[in-house]
Amino acid sequence: MTTRWSTPPVLMRVLAVLAVVGQGGIAVTGAVVRVTGSGLGCPTWPECFPGSLVPTPNPEVATLHQWVEFSNRLLTIALVVVVAACVVAAVFVRPRRRRLRWLAAAMPLGVVAQAVLGGITVLTGLAWYTVAAHFLVSVPLVWLAVLLARDAWALGRAGESRVTTVPRAVRGLLVVTGVVLVALLVAGTLVTSAGPHAGDAATPRLDALTVPQLATLHADLLCVFLGLLVGLGFLLHAVGAPRPVVVRFRVLVLITLAQGALGGVQYALGVPEVLVALHVLGAMLTTATTAWLWAATTAPVPREPSGGTGAVASPALSAS
Repeated sequence: MTTRWSTPPVLMRVLAVLAVVGQGGIAVTGAVVRVTGSGLGCPTWPECFPGSLVPTPNPEVATLHQWVEFSNRLLTIALVVVVAACVVAAVFVRPRRRRLRWLAAAMPLGVVAQAVLGGITVLTGLAWYTVAAHFLVSVPLVWLAVLLARDAWALGRAGESRVTTVPRAVRGLLVVTGVVLVALLVAGTLVTSAGPHAGDAATPRLDALTVPQLATLHADLLCVFLGLLVGLGFLLHAVGAPRPVVVRFRVLVLITLAQGALGGVQYALGVPEVLVALHVLGAMLTTATTAWLWAATTAPVPREPSGGTGAVASPALSAS
C-alpha cells in the first residue's frame, strides 16, 4: 500500500513565517522606493523600459532610481515563489486542513492584486490614491499571513477546530481596535500622499487637506487606538485572560508606543527618509502584532489520544 506524501509541519511553518515577513517586507521596500524618489525608476510596467525587463542606461532616469524600483520588483517575484510554495504545501498537508488551504490561497491572490496595483500606480504616474491603495493592500495580507502561521503551528499537535479562550467582549473590543487601526493606517497614507515622499519629485500631491491637518487626524486616531488598548488591558485583567493573550497584548502596547514616538520624531524633524521607512516598518509590525493577539483569542482543540474513548467537548469554534 502506497503512503501519500504529506507536507512536514515544520516546512509549512517556515513557509508561513516567510509569508508574514514577505507580505510586510514588500510594504517596507515600497516605502524605500517612495522616499528615494524612485517610483518611476522603471517608468513602465511590466517592463522596466519599453523593450527591456531590466534597467537600461537612460539619460532621463538616474541609475540608482532604476535599480531601487527594479529591486522592489525582484522582491515581489521572490514573494510570489514563497506564497506559491505555501499553496502547494497546504494542499499536501495531511489530514486535510480546509482553513489552512483557504488562508494559503489568499496569499498569491493578494500578491497578484499588489502587482496589478503596482502596474496601475506606475502607469498613472504615481497618482496618490493608487500609491495609497498599493500600500493598504498589504494590511489584510499581513493579517491573513499571521493567521496562516497560527494554523501552521498547530499542525501535528491539534485538530483544525478551535475554541475561544476569552469572553466575547474581549474579541468584540479587539474588532473595534482593529477597525481603528485600519483608519489609523489610512490616515497615515494620506499624510504621505500630501507630503514630500510621494515617489517622484514631479508627482502631484493630495491637496484637499494640508499636511498639518492630516497629521493631526493621524495623531488623533493614534490616541483613540491607545485608549482602546488601555481599555483592553483592563478587560483582560478583569476576565483573567490566558498568559499568551496577555503577553501578546503587552508586546502590542510596546510596539504601538514605539511607533507613536517614532512618528512624532519624524514629523518634528521634517520626515527624513530613513525615519519614514522605519515608520512603515512599524506600521507593519503593529498590524502583525494585532493579528497575533487576535490569533491568541482562540486555541486549537487538542487531538484525542489514539484509542481513547472520551470525546472532546463540543467547543465554540472560530474560523478566524
